[in-house]
Amino acid sequence: MDRSHAMRIARLGLLATLATGCERGQGVEQRFVVGTPHENYQAVLETSGLHTTALGRDWIAAAESALERSTPVALPHRERRFLDPTAAAVAAYRVTLERGQLVRVQIDDVDAADEPTQLFLDLFIASPSALDPRLVASADSLARRLEYVALQPGDYVIRVQPELLRGGRLTVTISSHASLEFPVAGRDMGAIRSRFGAPRDGGRRDHHGVDIFARRGTPVIASVAGRARATTNRLGGNVVWLRDGALPRSLYYAHLDRHAFGGTRMVEPGDTLGFVGNSGNARTTPPHLHFGIYMRRIGPVDPDAHLYEPVDRPAPFAGDDAVVGTWARTRGSDVAVRDRPARRAPLVRTLGRDAPIEIVAGTGDWYLGRLPDGSVGYVATSAVRRLATPLREARMTAGATVLGDPTPSAAVRDTVVRGDVVPILGVFGTYALVENGQGVRGWVPSSVMDALLTAERVTTADDPED
Repeated sequence: MDRSHAMRIARLGLLATLATGCERGQGVEQRFVVGTPHENYQAVLETSGLHTTALGRDWIAAAESALERSTPVALPHRERRFLDPTAAAVAAYRVTLERGQLVRVQIDDVDAADEPTQLFLDLFIASPSALDPRLVASADSLARRLEYVALQPGDYVIRVQPELLRGGRLTVTISSHASLEFPVAGRDMGAIRSRFGAPRDGGRRDHHGVDIFARRGTPVIASVAGRARATTNRLGGNVVWLRDGALPRSLYYAHLDRHAFGGTRMVEPGDTLGFVGNSGNARTTPPHLHFGIYMRRIGPVDPDAHLYEPVDRPAPFAGDDAVVGTWARTRGSDVAVRDRPARRAPLVRTLGRDAPIEIVAGTGDWYLGRLPDGSVGYVATSAVRRLATPLREARMTAGATVLGDPTPSAAVRDTVVRGDVVPILGVFGTYALVENGQGVRGWVPSSVMDALLTAERVTTADDPED
């Protein structure tokens, strides 16, 4: 029975068990209603008893540990990722957001399957005052998109996890955006002349907003859907207060030449609220809009992150898509492994020639790889090639166990006996990656191989020299 057929049988058995678990009473139904899709799925695993199986335990443990070992990424970020369906694989990314930034996570190009794959997409805030990240948003398990406006600045963790026995290659795009439409028609951030926090009245108070300069009569528009109230006051002159219908913030538009309506009304983004002027205490200044944001229980906040729409786009992936999800090996000596996909990022370690790397993702000019010792890091796409053919062959001078990792205490996968000739796929320290006659791949000490280990390299058209 081949691996794909075995996985299909296992999945059919799992689906039957989950279906039975869903019929066990109102308790499960209630958990489906009140929980996130990830929590609901885990509840069914527990109700059906699958959480006690090795596969179920691995899936739950992977979800928890991913929050602690998330990969820091700079926005915008796009990568081609492989989630191994046999290994309860999960991807987690750590991003830094300012208050008011909208973060968008988009999943595309998911490997085709017989039926829709559930993908659990969750967002957590890594609060320094809490031991564990706190969940702040989730997407529907069949959706491929999540959007969230950061209500407080800090580090956030994005977790992507497929259901049991599903996975494959997919594209993950994470980007930041303005959460508000720009409040003056036809203008952008370049029209702001006075920033948040600038001193006013000889330093007796701070500027609680930004000033956006434009010609008198330029339309001032609703930046978000909500309830707008037109009024006047001494400092702001003709003003509009707009209460956000979705988030705990109120927008303040001041110094209008005139209102577009009277009283209170519901508005949509882009609706005209009034027109740029210099009413109130701004009569000695050129026409402009004073735009402020007030957060509930916080007070005035800097509008910049709420309004700024980045122009940068994620770099296209320059590597080989077929390498993602497979093993590769280094092309030369002293290959740098870095903790981020940047040439000046901190060095994790360096690798010698022909070191095997399991490629789990690719972004821009970089592969994210898992090294034989379990550590992870980024290597330049030009520094590795596909592990498509053996380097050479070697004869075993003694019997040995084939290990899962290049360490003496690693789990045993199989054995080789004295006299066996095995292909060498890569080397890491004092171990060689081999494949025995039964197709089992693993590590054996190079000390139990004959001189063929150091013989001339075997090369083919599929595995060229540098």
